Amino acid sequence: MKHGILVVEDNQLNRELLCDWLEVEGYEVWSATDLNASYEAFAKRLPDAVLLDINLGADNGLDLVAWMRQKPELGEIPVIAVTAHALVTEQERILQAGCRACLSKPINFQGLREQLNHWLQDRTISRLNS
Repeated sequence: MKHGILVVEDNQLNRELLCDWLEVEGYEVWSATDLNASYEAFAKRLPDAVLLDINLGADNGLDLVAWMRQKPELGEIPVIAVTAHALVTEQERILQAGCRACLSKPINFQGLREQLNHWLQDRTISRLNS
């Protein structure tokens, strides 16, 4: 079964680039442009991982992480932050907010592949054990 990835990104070019790359990598992908669309996406189907832009126009992407962490069924879904503002202090804040990793734009796709392999492997193992 393919892993499903939700891409939350307000910039159309970045969203298309991420979605296209993920599809080529063999993932099932769907996307949202803001927090409301993200909540709707979760209502339809739970992703195996989320790629999250932290600055979603008027929305703060970390609000999605806080919302997810309040729900037991979403708490284990890995969120990988994708941000243009990846200063060390900002990365620490993002990780403390509940993201499992923080990647800078422009995206290093090898680094993204490694993160997805790492976090999705953990999810596959926990599913097999449950």
